[in-house]
Amino acid sequence: MRNHTGHDQSEHGTHAAHSTHAAHGDHAAHAAHGGSRPGGLSVSENGYSLELDTTVLTAGVQSIGFRIIGPDGRAVTRFLAEHEKELHFIAVRRDTAGFQHVHPVRDEEGTWSVELTLEPGDWRFFTDIHPVGHDGTMTLGIDAAVAGPYAPKPLPEATGTALVDDYTVTLDGELPVGETGELTLTVSRDGEPVTDLQPYLAAYGHLVALRVGDLGYLHVHPEGAPGDGVTAPGPGITFFASAPSAGTYRLYLDFKHGGFVRTAEFTVRATAPDAGHRAAPEHDSHHHGAHAHH
Repeated sequence: MRNHTGHDQSEHGTHAAHSTHAAHGDHAAHAAHGGSRPGGLSVSENGYSLELDTTVLTAGVQSIGFRIIGPDGRAVTRFLAEHEKELHFIAVRRDTAGFQHVHPVRDEEGTWSVELTLEPGDWRFFTDIHPVGHDGTMTLGIDAAVAGPYAPKPLPEATGTALVDDYTVTLDGELPVGETGELTLTVSRDGEPVTDLQPYLAAYGHLVALRVGDLGYLHVHPEGAPGDGVTAPGPGITFFASAPSAGTYRLYLDFKHGGFVRTAEFTVRATAPDAGHRAAPEHDSHHHGAHAHH
C-alpha cells in the first residue's frame, strides 16, 4: 500500500503501561479528549466549521483540500499543537473500512491539503484541532461521496487479535459505558514480544475509536510517554477510555516499529456496567482486516 503523506513523508511518521497509577488522574483527561460525548458528529462546533473544497470525489489517490473556518468567517491559521501536530485528520468509509490517520500541510491562507487513498462509497472525514483562542480540542466531521461501484464490507467480528504484516496485536480489557476502562494492546512479531516500539506522535501508540452506526469519534492516548522513565517501549500499550453508549465500536491502533507506522484494527462491544458480561473480545479468532502504511 502506498505511503499516506500525512504520516510524515520522510519516515512515514514521527506516532506499555505506566509502571504505577500515579497519573491515574489523567485517565479522565484522556477519556475527555474523545469525551463521554462522542466528537465528530457535527461539521460545526463552537463557531468553527470544517469546509471541504468538494464533497464529491473520484476513487483512487486523491488530494483533499479543506479549511477550518473560524467564528469571524475566515480560515483559521493559528493552532496549538496536540501530540506534535496542529491538526490530525482521520478518514474512514461509512462501513468502517479504509481507515487512514494522516497529517495535512497548511498554507499561509489556512488551506490544508493531504493525499488519501479512496474507494467508492460514502466517507467520513474528521479533524482534531485546537485553534488558538479556543479553550480546548474539538473534533469536527464531514461526509464526502466517492464515485464508483460501491461494495460495502461487512463489519468484522469482535476478536481480540489483529494481524498486520508479520505482527500480531492482542487486545485485553474493557470499553465500559459511562466510566473509564483500561485497554491494553500487546505487540509481538513472529511470536516474540516487541520491546523496542518507536515513538509516534509523542507516544508508543495512538488509538482512535469509532461508534458503529454514526461514527461517533473517541480519541484516546496511552498512559505515559517515551522518555518519562517509567513507560516501556512495548510490548504492551495501555489506554484508558470511556464509551458514550452501549454498542459496537471499531478500534484502530497506530504503532511504529522498524521505521513504519502500521494500523491494527479491532471490533469491540461496549456494554453498560450492569450488562453482566465483558466488553472486550475473545482471543479465539483472527481479524485480517488490519493494514500497514508502507
